[in-house]
Parts: sequence; C-alpha cells; structure tokens
Amino acid sequence: MPKISIIIPVYNVEKYLVKCLNSIIEQTLEDIEIICVNDGSTDNSLDILNEFAKKDQRIIVINKVNSGYGNTMNMGINTAKGEYIGIIESDDFADRNMFKDLYKLAKENDADIVKGDWFSYWSKNNFSRKQNRISPAKALKLTNSKTDKSLLRIDPSVWSAIYKKDFLNKYNIRFLETPGASFQDIGFSFKVFALAQRVILTDKAYLYYRQDNLNSSVKSKNKVYCVCDEYDEIDRFLKQYPELEVNFKIQEEINRYNGYLSSVLRLDESLRPEFVEVFSRHFKEEYNLGILGNEFFRKINKKDFILLINNPAKFTKHLKSIERKRKFNKIRKNIISIHFRNGKIKMTIFGKEII
Repeated sequence: MPKISIIIPVYNVEKYLVKCLNSIIEQTLEDIEIICVNDGSTDNSLDILNEFAKKDQRIIVINKVNSGYGNTMNMGINTAKGEYIGIIESDDFADRNMFKDLYKLAKENDADIVKGDWFSYWSKNNFSRKQNRISPAKALKLTNSKTDKSLLRIDPSVWSAIYKKDFLNKYNIRFLETPGASFQDIGFSFKVFALAQRVILTDKAYLYYRQDNLNSSVKSKNKVYCVCDEYDEIDRFLKQYPELEVNFKIQEEINRYNGYLSSVLRLDESLRPEFVEVFSRHFKEEYNLGILGNEFFRKINKKDFILLINNPAKFTKHLKSIERKRKFNKIRKNIISIHFRNGKIKMTIFGKEII
C-alpha cells in the first residue's frame, strides 16, 4: 500500500503539466502512487502523461471521455490504493517536501485530514506570495469542527491537504458529479471538515496555486449556478446528520452568502441581475423563517444583507462599491500583513515573511 495516492485531474493543460508532474515525481516521499486522470483533453496533455508514465512506474494514467471535474476526481479516489489521498491541480505545482511533511504530521496524530497553507503564484514574473490562510495560533494542534467552527470557513482549497482514505470511504465522501460544473471543491471540503474527528493544520505553505488566468470574468450561463448546486448538496448532506445540522447549519448559510457574493463579483455584469435574484430569494426565505440570527450577522454585513433581500436591483448596483472595497483590502493585505506565533511577530511584506 502506498503511503499517499496523489490524484492529478488533467484537462488541456499542456502548457503547465510538465512542471506539475516534475514537482510530484521529485517528492522526497517516494512511496507514493500518482494517478493522472485525463478528462478528454484535446491538446497534448495525454501524450505528456504517457511519456512520464514510461519513465516512472508510480504513475497511473487513466484516459476517459470528458465528463467534468467531479467525475474525474471520484474516478481517481476510487482507483487510489494509498493510505492517504492528495490532490494536485495540473496547472499548479508542489514543494518537494510537501507530502513527506504532511504524511509525517498525519501519522504522528492519526489525523483524518492534514492541511497546509499555500502560495499564490504568477508565472509571468515567477513570483509567489504566501497566503497566510492558516492561522499560526491554530497550527500543529489536534482539533475538529465541533471545537472550532472556523475550520468550516477555510478556503475550499482541496489541493493543500491530504485525507485518510479510510475516512473518505467510511462516510462515502466524494465530489458532486454535475457535468461541466465548477466550484466542486466547496461541497467536498465542507463535508470532510464537518465529519473529521482529528484535524491537523500547519501554517507552512507547500502548494503553488497558479493565478495567471483568474482575472477573467465568468460569461457562461452553464456555470453561473454551479455554486448553488454545491450549497444545495451541503444542505442535503446536513439533513443526513441531524447533530451536524444543528451545529453547522448557520455556518453553512454564512459560507453560502459569502460564496454567492464572491461568485456574483466574478460574473460578467450582464449576468449579475439574474443571479442576484436567486441570491436574494434564498436568503429572504431563510430570514423570514427566523433561521438567521446573531451568529449569522456577526459574520455578515446586515446592512448589505437587508438591501439584498428587500431591493435586489439596488443591491446589484451596490456590488460595484463592494467590489472596490474588496480590491482595496486585497491590495493592502498583499503589501503587508502581520501575525503572531510563539511570542514572535511575523510580518509579510510583498509575500516575503520577516520575523
């Protein structure tokens, strides 16, 4: 049994695939299997995979017709024989010590999940910036969502973690297989953190998350409502576990609000009014049912929320103000951020960490 099965979903990434694969075959943890699932690529991605497989017997290439990310990931998980599962997107790449370090933490703590921080990466200038999404104060401490709900608010960055295979199988945790869908990491991430009993975080960053194509707005109507499908799936999931629904329903609604807001800001402006109507209708129903209270509004701006449910058209216009504020905060955070660990102040300036 390999220590870790690393799943790489592949679709038309010939430009970045070699760098990704090299970062995996050069891992200092050698006892791994590398499952590359080609989702019907029409470029040279499959040829690249086959060439690598000839040179490294740990590489398994699965070639299939295009069926979407969820089906691709589930095929990889179902094929995996490893003790733990890792996921690497085929346009990203990893520090060579990533899986050795995460596996060591997993074994020391018998963890269901071990999750690290990550870098945003721009290939144009070969520049990376640590994201600081994992709080140093919470690093290297055994925890779970029952004692720390903030785990359910961590970005659904499924590729910065490893997951115990037996844990995934016990609860049959898989990706939603909506054809052609996006955002399918949202439901998977919520489920694993809601159910995991033993979670270890590390604020050390290992994964380089490529940013070069993230600025394009979403113009496809087919993808607009995929985020809604994910949160509807989380609702279905919570109903399976009454105790989890009691504890985590409000957090799910907080996540849904923030997820819808982030999604609408990525949309082409011509698609925003229609999506805001769906956004407004859902939360108006929840508000009128009395589900949303102090816990919800401690995390969500109530003034914006009331505008959303009472006047969706005006809220749509207000999105430009929200967008400007978010851009300013992102620029400020990218320039400088300050955090604490073990009595020391760490400052990150332009992506470089200084103690």
